[in-house]
Amino acid sequence: MVKKTTRKSTKKKNTKKFPTGLIVEILIVITTIAGVVALFIYNNNRKADYIVETNAFFAPFEFYEGREIKGVDVEIINRVAEKMNKKIDIKDVEFDVIIDNVAAGKIADAGAAGLTITPARQEKVNFSIPYYTSVQYVIFDKNHAPETRNGHVVWEALAGSKIGSQTGSTGYLFASDEAESGVIAGTNTEVKGFDSHQLAADAIGAHIIDYAIADELPAKMIVSKNPGLEALPLYYMGASVAEDEPAKESYAIAVNKDRTELLEAFNEVLAEMLTRDANGQTEIDRLVLKYMGF
Repeated sequence: MVKKTTRKSTKKKNTKKFPTGLIVEILIVITTIAGVVALFIYNNNRKADYIVETNAFFAPFEFYEGREIKGVDVEIINRVAEKMNKKIDIKDVEFDVIIDNVAAGKIADAGAAGLTITPARQEKVNFSIPYYTSVQYVIFDKNHAPETRNGHVVWEALAGSKIGSQTGSTGYLFASDEAESGVIAGTNTEVKGFDSHQLAADAIGAHIIDYAIADELPAKMIVSKNPGLEALPLYYMGASVAEDEPAKESYAIAVNKDRTELLEAFNEVLAEMLTRDANGQTEIDRLVLKYMGF
């Protein structure tokens, strides 16, 4: 038997490395292409010219009727779409993300959800002219009513209690400010956020909170459907009862700072809808009454 010998390969292995710099450049190109493709897909999937975000649990301004969102703000948005001859989609989202989404301008161009103009928000977005002024209301169990002054409640009457409101809403911001550094600071007052004013009101019956704070119209609609609850306006205490001042706010539409043409359209439409008729009413007033069922 002849012994077989194994012949070692004399072929050298290719040990040459890919230049690191070239790899980085290739990765940058791939990332850029991916971003362009994603943007192309996003723009093609976005069938509307503009997207307005809302939180559809704020009747009579926005609310669900079946699967359709209706309300005063929807009427305003539809009028703007008609004036601009553009398609505007309304998207229901969590209330406290609206301002940041509009500021970024990627998934929303504007926001309409009973938004109050504040300095902090003005740094992020532009606001339309105000179109409705509302007083904050305190919702409470009729059997556990807070102390009142001439038909209204002052912040001091809520000291030491548990207060609830929709997270990010004016009522929530007011209550948080007053509890942290305002007239009821240092009184062990607790402020709890909820996904909607209705859920905050429901928490009263569940004994999770003592009082809920909401805008006037939503508060009135909530108590109209719940005979065990009542709501009264919330005031800042003055030197006398006559000098007490209501805790109030004005609503406006939030618009991305680069969408100047959209802001102008909202302002033109709102100016038309705020014109008073012979009875002193505006179209906004009539829409509020309509969607409140009056």
